[in-house]
Amino acid sequence: MIHVSTKINGDDVEFLCDPRETLLDTLRDKLGLTGSKEGCGTGDCGACSVTMDGRLVCSCLVLGAEAEGKEIETVEGIADGENLHLLQEKFIEHAALQCGVCTPGILVATKSLLEKHPDPTETQVRYWLAGNLCRCTGYDKIIRAVMETAADLREAS
Repeated sequence: MIHVSTKINGDDVEFLCDPRETLLDTLRDKLGLTGSKEGCGTGDCGACSVTMDGRLVCSCLVLGAEAEGKEIETVEGIADGENLHLLQEKFIEHAALQCGVCTPGILVATKSLLEKHPDPTETQVRYWLAGNLCRCTGYDKIIRAVMETAADLREAS
């Protein structure tokens, strides 16, 4: 077992993990952060997306041990306690989710996009989300929710 010290959603966290264990399995099974989902296990669907030191990654392709000294943000870190992030509110308002398997990864990816590009074009949003697959809904509601969130965030700042 490997001892890992990291920061997850702003909190200092320590855990033990098998050297072969994925970050996704560590988050879900050891730390109880079950928001990230395993859709494919091969990095093709984006359901397990998290940020690691500000970089969007598929947690099914990262080893838990690689979290050592890193800052991880999961979907659980998007809301402020009981207060949803504007992005989450817009997803609800626009009905931009259905079964919810892909939603956590899409939320993490779009939050990352908006932090890096606060005024994205629709093409940029579509490109950024190209690694997130959804089988239940079309992407138009998701794109509208992201574009409206970006506009509202710019207006608020």
